Amino acid sequence: MCGIVGYVGPRVAAPILLDGLRKLEYRGYDSAGLAVHHAGQIEIVRAVGKLSNLESALAARPLVGNVGLGHTRWATHGRPSEPNAHPHAAGSVAVVHNGIIENHLALKRELEASGVRFSSDTDTEIVAHLINRALDAGAPSLFQAVRRALAEVRGAYAIAVICRQEPDRIVVAKSASPLVLGVGDGEMLCGSDIPALLGHTKRMIFLEDGEMAELWAEGLRIETLEGAVVDRAPKVINWTAVQAEKGGYKHFMLKEIHEQPRAVEDTLRGRVALESGDVVEAELGLDGQVAQGVERVLLLACGTSYHASLVGRYWIEQLARVPAHAELASEVRYREPVLGPKDLVIAVSQSGETADTLAAVRSAREAGAHVVSVANVLDSAIPRLAAGTLYTHAGPEIGVASTKCFSTQLVALLLLAVHLGRSRGTLSPERGREILQALVELPNAMRDTLSRADEALECARRFQHTAHMLFLGRGLGFPIALEGALKLKEVSYAHAEGYAAGEMKHGPIALIDAEMPVVVVMPRDRQYEKTLSNVQEVIARDGRVIAVATDGDAQAAELAELVMSVPDVPEAVLPMVTILPLQLLAYYVADLKGTDVDQPRNLAKTVTVE
Repeated sequence: MCGIVGYVGPRVAAPILLDGLRKLEYRGYDSAGLAVHHAGQIEIVRAVGKLSNLESALAARPLVGNVGLGHTRWATHGRPSEPNAHPHAAGSVAVVHNGIIENHLALKRELEASGVRFSSDTDTEIVAHLINRALDAGAPSLFQAVRRALAEVRGAYAIAVICRQEPDRIVVAKSASPLVLGVGDGEMLCGSDIPALLGHTKRMIFLEDGEMAELWAEGLRIETLEGAVVDRAPKVINWTAVQAEKGGYKHFMLKEIHEQPRAVEDTLRGRVALESGDVVEAELGLDGQVAQGVERVLLLACGTSYHASLVGRYWIEQLARVPAHAELASEVRYREPVLGPKDLVIAVSQSGETADTLAAVRSAREAGAHVVSVANVLDSAIPRLAAGTLYTHAGPEIGVASTKCFSTQLVALLLLAVHLGRSRGTLSPERGREILQALVELPNAMRDTLSRADEALECARRFQHTAHMLFLGRGLGFPIALEGALKLKEVSYAHAEGYAAGEMKHGPIALIDAEMPVVVVMPRDRQYEKTLSNVQEVIARDGRVIAVATDGDAQAAELAELVMSVPDVPEAVLPMVTILPLQLLAYYVADLKGTDVDQPRNLAKTVTVE
């Protein structure tokens, strides 16, 4: 998400920092800033919006020191504004930070009780105050002050810190957020991604979780947060600039498919209360009294977000025991739906600006419905209209065909369903804990699934020239079949249709012959036996079956021509793993055909017109 750059060496830092931030613009951001040592002080310049605004601010107030930090912010705590932009300062300390401090509210209350006054709404400023407090309390160095401060922090972070007392040093640390060190000739750099550093050195050291480092012009040291010395040699990176932006992947779409476990972790952080089997409700705009009064739920969305909403409908009905409907926003806005105060409307949009969904939300508000939203862009139009928003921390998605935004929407909708169920008394604490524990363990199951990408590649090689493909699924697998078909259409231009497997005999079965590949989403769930019967019907008509099946499923292996396997996970989180082979299949078919994977013809990332 956000971008970090740091420099210490003989050159003027500001141009190097700006250049590094430009290389990270693909990550998305809403504000930017620099902090540079000069004449015994730390000077900070920040601006809202694009880097051109920061450049204008620097033209009016140049920064000329040789040690500094740069940052591009994608807002999570606090709206985009100059006070909320990084770097953040406290006393003699300046900090830049990526990630989310989960216990920031408790830390902020403690600091305020001791007399600290905050100048921003961010969780990052808390880190600056903790480090400054450690220095004031006698920490012998900035390195030790950062270590003491981080002992109080829980969450995800990559931080870089400078202070007035040590004008020739940068201290960095990481936990669950990327940070790389660049080893130059008489200079050192740090950054949140390789592209920021590649123009200055090809020698990189990748920090691991729970590690911190001190950088000075001639060298560095790395230790764990507990104080153990780490000896790690630099790696030589021979990527081109374009390869660096894509993290070494051939296309952004493939990179973003593989980023999904991290995106899910970020979306879950600070929101899961395992002890009570509930969801932290601060952002939701859906307190217990409102939840108990809901008599109907309407999910409004378009495209991929609509498929996520279909899954959300299943979860809400199963866990909250309230009627739920997923609707295409483009139809609802003109249908004159009957809505009122007892209706909960959940608007789902990646950009938060989707024109049809925005118009439908306005209509729902006018009718008196309670509106909440799921979106990926802070302070976008739909969240501004909603009573509360559960943001999906997917980070910027460059590929037009959505992958990680879809997965994080699923996670957000399951969190909403759990909260509704717990608030309405239809979901026990024990069952709530089971589902939330499955979500906590989900990212590792997703990584396991993605490690089997060769299975999807083999399917793509065998069927890359097919003109038509049918996707079938039942229950939670039905929306995944729809999404799998959509992905194939979007990026490979092959004709693909998703159907509820139970509907196959009501028409689609006429299409099945020896030339028709049929992808069947058939993990071991409550509808497995019925789906197995549908597979038999396909085979009886000479159809060629590609199964998305659970590990060790002997029947799927015997019946299907090819199997894309997924780990055995609880049924509630199956959609987040069964979609992964279908995303990979679509990607590999498109790549083998040579289509424009990241920018498919005729498609736009955000649909802001009818």
